[in-house]
Amino acid sequence: MAFPPWRELLLKSPFRRVRYFSSYSFGETLPPPSTVSPRRVVVTGLGMVTPLGCGVEATWKRLVEGKSGIRALSYEDLKMDAFDRDTQLYTFEQLTSKVAATVPSGTAPGEFNEELWHNPKEHRAIARFIAYALCAADEALKDANWLPNEPEQREMTGVSIGGGTGSISDILDAAQMIYEKRLRRLSPFFIPRILINMASGHVSMKYGFQGPNHAAVTACATGAHSIGDAARMIQFGDADVMVAGGTESSIDALSIAGFCRSRALTTKYNSCPQEASRPFDVDRDGFVIGEGSGVLVLEELEHAKKRGAKIYAEFRGYGMSGDAYHITQPHIDGKGAVLAMTRALKQSNLHPCQVDYVNAHATSTPLGDAIEAKGIKTVFSEHATLGNLAISSTKGAIGHLLGAAGAVEAIFAVLSIEKNLMHRKLYFHRELHL
Repeated sequence: MAFPPWRELLLKSPFRRVRYFSSYSFGETLPPPSTVSPRRVVVTGLGMVTPLGCGVEATWKRLVEGKSGIRALSYEDLKMDAFDRDTQLYTFEQLTSKVAATVPSGTAPGEFNEELWHNPKEHRAIARFIAYALCAADEALKDANWLPNEPEQREMTGVSIGGGTGSISDILDAAQMIYEKRLRRLSPFFIPRILINMASGHVSMKYGFQGPNHAAVTACATGAHSIGDAARMIQFGDADVMVAGGTESSIDALSIAGFCRSRALTTKYNSCPQEASRPFDVDRDGFVIGEGSGVLVLEELEHAKKRGAKIYAEFRGYGMSGDAYHITQPHIDGKGAVLAMTRALKQSNLHPCQVDYVNAHATSTPLGDAIEAKGIKTVFSEHATLGNLAISSTKGAIGHLLGAAGAVEAIFAVLSIEKNLMHRKLYFHRELHL
């Protein structure tokens, strides 16, 4: 009897162990892998650091009040401490976009406490994006009242926190050391500071979580992918609890310069920063770069009920796609967004008409917003065009948080459900119609 091609390849392997296993034929003796019964996933904790403030309460309060976290940039914001002032000023002048959504720092309520989370002397291995994730995760875990001490509970608790770019400012400083022939002064913590997975790693180490440890890196989809992947880990029985979200700190010279060169950032509103991010507005001209972190505690439903946890919402569905078209521009027909939304709805077992609110990705770019609007119209049809579906983007208040965007906006969606309240639209002059 002739061997199938896959077995021939195995038999050619020089490794004896592989040759031995090649004698197995599918279905002969081994049973199929065990199946996991569907497990429902709920949200039991929320934590965030955003340009509107540090903490869920502070951020949500300012959002519904119509406040903005966007301001004018200064050369000090570029994080070029390794360079002389003339170089800093020259770099700043060369940037075509001079607005950003920065996290407010300080010791007052609602501010990010640098000494507590990002003290260089105490946290030499922690870059800013990691510090944001630690702060948001701490709030989420306390909100969920989930700080387990039992080994079994820690083994069934995992972390899924991703980021978009890591610490570009550290890379820029290291490059300057090479130029100045000072490479021996490079910090031994350089690599741990720039690796994106270290946000997830530091959270797991702080609380002793030994479940799945995961870090998605999928640009602006990172936060959403981190949450969706975490939910599936719970559904498949890999964990009972997952700390999931995204984090980002890309307000630095090189990141802003790169986005300026790709003509992705707004340039028309440097003199009026708070009007610069205008999703779905006909006068939009690019996104405002932002920073921060959003973290949710996801939990298996029966596990949450057994311990009497507060349940904010249920995770119903998750869809992914790629339009296989261009490195930055979505296809004009919006097929990528349509596929993702359709797959999420299918998994959720909900009809499009049962959806009340969509927190759109809409970044305020001319092409992206129009194509996303077209995708929403395709999926939700008359439910959207007749005004029965509420649609908004919170980027008007917080800018585009890149790898953290999906997680922060998922929290806004959860709060909208819990409070039966949608935030007001900011600087919305002439609406782009579906």
